[in-house]
Amino acid sequence: MNDPVENAKRLAAFKAVDNHVVDGVIGIGSGSTVVYAVERLAQRVKDEGLEVICVPSSFQAKQLIIQYGLKLGDLEMNPELKVTIDGADESDTMLTLIKGGGGCLTQEKILASCAEEFIVIADYRKASTNLGEQWRKGIPIEVIPGAYRVVYQKIEKLLGGKSELRMSGSSKAGPVVTDNGNFLLDWNFEGVKDWKHVENCLNMIPGVVENGLFVGMARKAYFGMSDGTVMERNV
Repeated sequence: MNDPVENAKRLAAFKAVDNHVVDGVIGIGSGSTVVYAVERLAQRVKDEGLEVICVPSSFQAKQLIIQYGLKLGDLEMNPELKVTIDGADESDTMLTLIKGGGGCLTQEKILASCAEEFIVIADYRKASTNLGEQWRKGIPIEVIPGAYRVVYQKIEKLLGGKSELRMSGSSKAGPVVTDNGNFLLDWNFEGVKDWKHVENCLNMIPGVVENGLFVGMARKAYFGMSDGTVMERNV
């Protein structure tokens, strides 16, 4: 694999699956790095007879699980997970994450909260000292469609910054719609020091379904580096 970013994603994903997946129920996150995690998981099932049930966080994750012939489950039948493996748009040194660039933040946070272990996989571009250094698109917030204007006004009043309704690409007019049928706001923040306070503030606003701040949830992260190594962060 010649692309250093794709190679970095693959290295991080493979190491996480090798180190943390045992027989049981596994949460499968969303995004480009998770593709490699599912690839490695399928290989271990084939080679080692690993027995896993995979619970997806999104339509994309579900299709991956089916594509690789893995056992598909859901939270209704499997509400407790051994481990959830997922990517991130950005992580600081304390493993506070921004997630939801792909719009699946609510399901991803549910899966992370149900797991004994929440493991993050990403490439070197996602590792920051402080949030906002690399990811400049703001914090995704899933909102009830009829409340988006009320919500973004309240966010700006409470926390400052600026919020924008995420719009679809050129092929479809109108806002992005999540798997849950909701809208997404992207909040560009300024000078935040207490992320837990921000997360709590956002979720107390009526009309907010969930936000893309993951505070105190991840215990370990693997970042594939451009030189072919994997950097690990623990909290």
